[in-house]
Amino acid sequence: MSTHMLRNKVLPQMAEKEQAAAAAPPENGEGNSDNLDDPEKLKELIELPPFEIVTGERLPVNYFKFQFRNVEYSSGRNKTFLCYVLEVQGKEGQGQMSRGYLEDEHAGGHAEEAFFKTILPTFDPALRYNVTWYVSSSPCAACADRISSTLSKNKNLKMLLLVGRLFMWEEPEIKAALKKLKEAGCKLRIMKPQDFEYVWQNFVEQEEGESKAFVPWEDIQENFLYYEEKLAEVLH
Repeated sequence: MSTHMLRNKVLPQMAEKEQAAAAAPPENGEGNSDNLDDPEKLKELIELPPFEIVTGERLPVNYFKFQFRNVEYSSGRNKTFLCYVLEVQGKEGQGQMSRGYLEDEHAGGHAEEAFFKTILPTFDPALRYNVTWYVSSSPCAACADRISSTLSKNKNLKMLLLVGRLFMWEEPEIKAALKKLKEAGCKLRIMKPQDFEYVWQNFVEQEEGESKAFVPWEDIQENFLYYEEKLAEVLH
């Protein structure tokens, strides 16, 4: 794990994690060109206690390849990976930018909640905040409601939320929460292949002294179109 990463126990300890499902990611036409030959081994590599939120600057390659992959059925992907870009501007136009990522376990505190507790806990009315998230999957209902509430209370906050997959998008409460997000002013869209490439270049660890090109998986465009259609149905 990168030396940039910090394991911060920022949330109270939750109940012990339930036994993880042993099912491997489904075979739905995915190729093996991204070296995901042993998904179970990858799952073992990224296991963390549910009460931990991990923060850092760049996430390991295997985490990205497994967790961000925009598969239709996300078996075994029980984490949320949130890459963020935070821009803060003053009245005179001066500004500063920061970036990084957070990761969680669905059994405990969620990365979306952790962002507002650890990265952006307060808002100065004299400043303007532009936040962009690249998230492995869309938020649960509770996290979506938290984002909507934060946007409603802070008119100087603008958010763009890009997601690789839709989380339980057929559930009525999820649909309602995503619609509420849109109404609160959050720009919500599905990650395009170019967005995955951006995350690869800016948030994924690279070999020292070299930068490897992003290699899209074979169904990346097809799955993007699938989720884009489903999101349009939800927000209609």
